[in-house]
Amino acid sequence: MTQLKQWQHKDAAHHLHPFTNQADINKKGTRVISHAEGAYIYEADGHKLLDGMSGLWCCNLGYTQPKINQAIAEQLQELPYYNTFFQCTHPRATELAEAISHRAPAHMNRVFYTNSGSEANDSAIRMIHRYWDALGQPQRKAIIARENAYHGSTIGGASLGGMEFMHKQFSPLQDIHHIAQPYWYGANADISPDEFGLQAARELEKKIQELGENNVAAFFAEPIQGAGGVIIPPDTYWPEIQRICDQYGVLLVVDEVIFGFGRTGHWFASECYQLTPDFIVFAKAVTNGFQPLGGLLISDRVGKALLSHTDDLAHGFTYSGHPVACAAALATLDILSEGYIDKVRNELSQAMQDYWLALGEHPLVGQARCKGFVGALELVKDKSSRERFDKNGKAGTLCRDASLQSGLVMRATGDTMIIAPPFILDRSDVKDLTEKAWQALDITLKQLS
Repeated sequence: MTQLKQWQHKDAAHHLHPFTNQADINKKGTRVISHAEGAYIYEADGHKLLDGMSGLWCCNLGYTQPKINQAIAEQLQELPYYNTFFQCTHPRATELAEAISHRAPAHMNRVFYTNSGSEANDSAIRMIHRYWDALGQPQRKAIIARENAYHGSTIGGASLGGMEFMHKQFSPLQDIHHIAQPYWYGANADISPDEFGLQAARELEKKIQELGENNVAAFFAEPIQGAGGVIIPPDTYWPEIQRICDQYGVLLVVDEVIFGFGRTGHWFASECYQLTPDFIVFAKAVTNGFQPLGGLLISDRVGKALLSHTDDLAHGFTYSGHPVACAAALATLDILSEGYIDKVRNELSQAMQDYWLALGEHPLVGQARCKGFVGALELVKDKSSRERFDKNGKAGTLCRDASLQSGLVMRATGDTMIIAPPFILDRSDVKDLTEKAWQALDITLKQLS
């Protein structure tokens, strides 16, 4: 038995995978990723793939970053672990809180640590309740989020998320309500994107009025919906959302687990969209994926209310602010500060405009879209009517497999293909990526025909 077969056999016998049909993968045999270098990953059989998804939206600086490795190794020697409970801290946790705050919008100066974006969204729910308790409005419990949103896999995060296939497998938390997503293309709207953006935003106002404005605590949303298919809202959407939150006193929680730390060409997408959030949820790219770390950035007004409580905050995690994860994050922020944010905003976003959008000319693509260094392709049977293929996801699955065959990792969400490549690519690499994507589209079209 080859080494690859041994790994696949052990995996099938003992490893339960997330977001996977286990019986199907056991039958096929898992794809074993054995090593990585730069922006490329390698399967155990030697097949080389350009990682168009930066791992799981997290390895924004690719896989070869000695400075992060060194920071991890040195921290393991100095202080491999200590907790931040019971009036304790350690140097890296304090340094990182300051470093993130200095890069965040000016009104956000406090950080609460978790181990993931899922935990951070759960923590936001807890903090929101505590905020309204401090203000003497404990009845404000209702939280509004969006359909097809993704906010993680914990009970709280999955309840906030608007993905029906997840909700079918558990009982979501009460007091969480959903409104339509700002998905102009998917809605097959016959109005302009700007008008659609306003209509989608005003769904929030309608829901607040329906629930009673004195009962609504917060609105959760990703600046761009990532796992839902890179849904880039029309330009009119976010200004109207901000107006509505301000008018009704509803807390705005911006989930930047994917889009924080440079993906839009800004440290945080909240700056890109000129938002004034009460919470920013972060994770993934804060450590370049080299260590698990997540957290919340908390606005000054929320922080003031939280500090007004005289009892202990009854919330936290054993590994909140883990010293090794914080060391990895500090090194990551230092590297990102070496011009990568500007590179995304100027060079890479322009390369996406020049090369990725040209994929919209392919016979299989109804729309190509991008923002910063993220992109999506809508696969359709008919461009003019936006008609999908008979079974949603069939074209996407074929295209995903064809993409791997072409040497590119491109993710399928239904019949929408999405990418979020590492920032270490240059303009010529983006051109190469889109050529591989075109090849995958050709293969897919042939199979569908």
